[in-house]
Amino acid sequence: MANDPLNLDESAEWAGLWWLPDDPDERIPGVLRYEPEGGLVLSLIGAFEDRIMSNPSPGIVAVHEGHRTWNVIHGAAEQREITLLDCVPNSSKRTIGARVKSPDKQTVAATTALIGAHVSGEDDAAFSAAEVSVEDLGLWADSSVFEGFHGAPDGKPDGSGSISVKPRETQSIVVDGTEFRLSHRHTLPFFDQRRGGTVGRMRDTAFVRIVPTDRFTLSGALGAASLVQDLIALATHRAAGVIWLRLQLAEVDPVARGDRPSLRRNADVLYSPAALGKHDAKAIDHRRMLFTCASFPFEEVVPRWCEAHGRLQVAINMILGLRYAPDRYVENSLLAAVGAAEVLHRRLGTDERPMPSDEFKPMREAMLAHVPENHRERFRGAIRNDPILRDRLYALAARPDDKAVGLLMPDVDRWARRTTRARNDLAHEGRTPDHSTEELAAIVKVTAAVVILNVLHELGLPVERQREIVQEHPQLRATARSAREWLVVRERTPEPRLTPILLGTSRAR
Repeated sequence: MANDPLNLDESAEWAGLWWLPDDPDERIPGVLRYEPEGGLVLSLIGAFEDRIMSNPSPGIVAVHEGHRTWNVIHGAAEQREITLLDCVPNSSKRTIGARVKSPDKQTVAATTALIGAHVSGEDDAAFSAAEVSVEDLGLWADSSVFEGFHGAPDGKPDGSGSISVKPRETQSIVVDGTEFRLSHRHTLPFFDQRRGGTVGRMRDTAFVRIVPTDRFTLSGALGAASLVQDLIALATHRAAGVIWLRLQLAEVDPVARGDRPSLRRNADVLYSPAALGKHDAKAIDHRRMLFTCASFPFEEVVPRWCEAHGRLQVAINMILGLRYAPDRYVENSLLAAVGAAEVLHRRLGTDERPMPSDEFKPMREAMLAHVPENHRERFRGAIRNDPILRDRLYALAARPDDKAVGLLMPDVDRWARRTTRARNDLAHEGRTPDHSTEELAAIVKVTAAVVILNVLHELGLPVERQREIVQEHPQLRATARSAREWLVVRERTPEPRLTPILLGTSRAR
């Protein structure tokens, strides 16, 4: 449909006129092209001045190294206003002095495009709402406008049936003045006549609409989209790509159409999210979901997620980064997983001091009194009253449901000690000679799972569901197997005792 949002995984182009906001009368023809992997490139027939020049003295023009960049370029193409942000010239070809006079050429790369609006920059509060669609959001929502029926008189299918559409009621919750709505948009029935048959189609798209109290900036809208993306990535336990992002302009269209009132306008955002959503890719298996709105209602999880995301954002970013980054080097993953655990423990506010301050400070000063003056500051920084990594790991393992943790790993002490040893060896010596690659991989998986269980615990996921996840989720079941294989103390099998045989000379009687 013409009014559908622009999918980030589909190529598109717009031919029109382009200009800089401070010089709107100089308009240059060109074509904007968007490629999912290549991004945004504007090809101009003509050129904006990208040389950096100065006038050191009257009549003298100095050209300096480098090129100009432009925060904003405006355009009008195919009856739509377009804004390009963070624009950098890729190449400029000028024809001054050429034998055959022809137009200049220039290509410009842009970071973000707003198709349908002119704004002054990322911080222009021009939008009243944002709508975002993320991979597997419909599966997480556990709802659809479609219902299917199979004809089976007398319990036997007779080949009849139907698909019906029943609009779903929008679910809504307000968090700190911002409204979050879980909505559906579906197409009308379409029959595609083919030579070999007819295909009937409809599409149902689940999306989240975010309406703040005050107007959105583009930066704020991107942050809201990332909030939804991270929630779905946590729920699906995998990278979740953004399929499309659409913003609603705060100002209504001043031009009424016939007898219809003025309409609000939308602007589609083309950019490079943390992961690019594939709108036609097959959904994941429902067994790989950590939770859905059926087990954790939308009205409950969203406010808890907003609070936890703000409080634990760095740790969440680090642990979700393991889902987005290629899993090529176990050492990188080890540092990321253990770093997420340390940051999470700090942000949870459980940093209990090993010793009371009134006891620690005199003890530290007494020790420093024996250190030469020129080394005292170095030792002062090394003597800290903070929990060590092993203490933090023990504390994290004790927070979620104990049965869920027990199902994940049978030996918490072994995991905490081997994880601490691996991280310290890698950080301080640059190698892990005491660990095999398989054991390091098990440490990464278990540590990441402990962080995830803690985040789910902070969200208030029921303990029954925490246990089900460890028992039923394919990836966490594999993690538990790795823990049982690599992170338990093996009892040594006692060596068989040999009965001594005395050899002697028989004496004749």
